[in-house]
Amino acid sequence: MDDAQLLRYARHILLDELGIEGQEKLLAARVLIVGAGGLGSPAAMYLAAAGVGHIVLADDDVVDIGNLQRQIMHDTARLDVPKAESGRQTLNAINPFVSVVPRLERLDDAALSQAVADVDVVLDCCDNFATRHAVNRACVAHRKPLVSGAAIRFSGQVSVFDLRRPDAPCYHCLFPEGDEVDELNCATTGVLGPLVGIVGSMQAAEAIKVIAGIGEPLVGRLQCLDALTMQWHQIKYRQDPGCPVCASSC
Repeated sequence: MDDAQLLRYARHILLDELGIEGQEKLLAARVLIVGAGGLGSPAAMYLAAAGVGHIVLADDDVVDIGNLQRQIMHDTARLDVPKAESGRQTLNAINPFVSVVPRLERLDDAALSQAVADVDVVLDCCDNFATRHAVNRACVAHRKPLVSGAAIRFSGQVSVFDLRRPDAPCYHCLFPEGDEVDELNCATTGVLGPLVGIVGSMQAAEAIKVIAGIGEPLVGRLQCLDALTMQWHQIKYRQDPGCPVCASSC
């Protein structure tokens, strides 16, 4: 690191658990963020500020006025601009030394597999189960850590699926694909704006821990928040020995 970087990241370097070694890991890291909306905004902004060297933002949507209540990476001047491109502009303004690659597309299986293979950590910041399961399958296939977040109405949750560990559960172990679940979305049910900020910021914190190899990431633990009462609770879970996604690959 040069002098400018030492000054920029000084508050991280002062942390004994992180220090110069951890900050250098962040500078060398490559991260894929799937979704540049409510969760992806704070997650990407904090990772860029932290100096994560290479960030891929994948989102095929454009900025809509209904996004601006919570998607803080975008602003009124960027209405109708692709979210991934709007995000690139914001992240480059926060930290011009971070390489940001916008992917203005919904990644199909082949493109998603390649994108996951090319990075160190994946953040699932999307808003639907189909994409979450597709991202999970790619992370399992390439043994890449996955930091997953979700938020709807006043409820948020975060967990980490570190597929580098042979006994670690995957997203399918926790939320089996094909289960009868109601697909809720912000457009029809609403969401508290700051809630996605809380969850997305936690995703950034978990990703930093995974990259730097510090602390205890939320592997096998689902951290849940009820924002109406501001109460947290944690659910522990294990790998499903019969999981069709991860159990056979161990």
